[in-house]
Amino acid sequence: MEAQIDNNEKPSLNFIEEIIENDLRNGVHKSIITRFPPEPNGYLHIGHAKSICLNFGLAIKYGGKTNLRFDDTNPVKEEVEYVDSIKEDIKWLGFKWAGEFYASDYFEQLYEWAIVLIKKGLAYVDDQTLEEIRINRGTIQTPGKNSPFRDRSVEENLKLFQEMREGKYADGEKILRAKIDMAHPNMHMRDPLMYRILHAEHHRTGNDWCIYPMYDYAHGESDSIERITHSICTLEFDVHRPLYDWFIEKLEIFPSHQYEFARLNLSYTVMSKRKLLELVKENHVSGWDDARMPTICGLRRRGYTPESIRHFCDSIGVAKRDNIIDFGRLEFSLREDLNKKANRVMAVLDPIKLIIDNYPEGEKEELEAINNPEDESAGSRMLPFSKTLYIERNDFMEEPPKKYFRLAIGKEVRLRYAYFVTCTSVEKDSNGNITAIHCTYDPLSKGGNSPDGRKVKGTIHWVDAEDCLNAEVRLFDRLFVSETPEKVEPGKTFIDNLNPDSLKVIPNAKVERSLADVNHLDSFQFERLGYFNVDYDSTKENLVFNRTCTLKDSWTKQN
Repeated sequence: MEAQIDNNEKPSLNFIEEIIENDLRNGVHKSIITRFPPEPNGYLHIGHAKSICLNFGLAIKYGGKTNLRFDDTNPVKEEVEYVDSIKEDIKWLGFKWAGEFYASDYFEQLYEWAIVLIKKGLAYVDDQTLEEIRINRGTIQTPGKNSPFRDRSVEENLKLFQEMREGKYADGEKILRAKIDMAHPNMHMRDPLMYRILHAEHHRTGNDWCIYPMYDYAHGESDSIERITHSICTLEFDVHRPLYDWFIEKLEIFPSHQYEFARLNLSYTVMSKRKLLELVKENHVSGWDDARMPTICGLRRRGYTPESIRHFCDSIGVAKRDNIIDFGRLEFSLREDLNKKANRVMAVLDPIKLIIDNYPEGEKEELEAINNPEDESAGSRMLPFSKTLYIERNDFMEEPPKKYFRLAIGKEVRLRYAYFVTCTSVEKDSNGNITAIHCTYDPLSKGGNSPDGRKVKGTIHWVDAEDCLNAEVRLFDRLFVSETPEKVEPGKTFIDNLNPDSLKVIPNAKVERSLADVNHLDSFQFERLGYFNVDYDSTKENLVFNRTCTLKDSWTKQN
């Protein structure tokens, strides 16, 4: 049952909402415009989902709008494949952007503004190498050294910058820098780089350009062009904010402003695109959409729902300090959603035959099963039932301990939706392995209740052996065994923290016949086993299911 909300009590605001409400109340802005600005150099992950939900959510709450802008200023790493995947992920999460823009849309304007800064004496062309620039930047304790090219005339800088654009110089031969203060306490203000030479084909502009703006130069100006009122980014960019403001101030353009919040750090997960790319390229996973990956496409393939991800992002709130969120909170949001939506079905992952000796030979009946007790509109389905069934191998023990309530010789259990059965004997092969279990049933206990009122403590699931389907089932676990996989001993890397048991494939599971016509990404609760969904690899002839999550969080107990 959902918690009741007291409409008289105003919900608490996070610090960004407080800023926005204050800006709107004081007339700083008439309406708000936010943006989501991914670089198309990889697939989005759960950390990006938090930023997406925040930016779009704020615009929705305050009647504003959100732009999607691709930060495509590095042609070496960016691909159309990533652009398409990002758009697909945002749509899947349930959001619509007001405008679709690219930093490359603004290349000409950014170039013209660079000329403005050169003319103001606030930018110059430097001939130093990147290594020389790094060395001469100094340290936090010591000021940097001015470049020997810092005092070039405006005319010379304009000529050299024009020649850089015309392609007269090789990669790294020259670079455009802002002229600020080489002794500034903020290292990002020590004559930061504005343009570098890259003779590389761009996914949108082709070979029109061979100079490309740096992120710190392009970002604030792009926000200004789009008149972004609240430019929201993660906490590591707080030291970049003075430079963001400096460019806007010196160019005298629309005063977009940057606000920082704590990024999402999730336990047992890495969020670095570089590290995720390493996992893909070194074949530790099957691809960006591997169901163990924290990418949005991986979570989608695993069986996560957009509602569960949105709820998770809302539940963790917006903070000013970094912390690690337990992976179990994400799974909790998923279980809460799937419990309401997922139809219940029966599947047996490690099947062993159960033969009901006193059930009439050749007879078959149909038993009614409820699809979802949380949703009356889901209705019911009919299950075939006959003399021979499959049950889970671990639902039988030959020598059970005390308080064992499943099947054993002489013990009675309830078959879900069916009858009471009592185990009488077992069949074994020459090695002593059990190959079949024999039982008798009480024909008066149909539906799982006995007319004489006797009780049984154990209920087990099953499928009809003569009328079921074969399926491959993939059991996924967390990709890393360490809560903080990037924290490693000297000489090791995060790869050493990979979980060797993160994937177990069961090739010959048995599922009920109602799953014959499933579609990719359909979700179900396999009773007593967990939540599962239909993988992209699944076909009508070869069903494939992924375990999305268990019914309860058992990871804490394991560790």
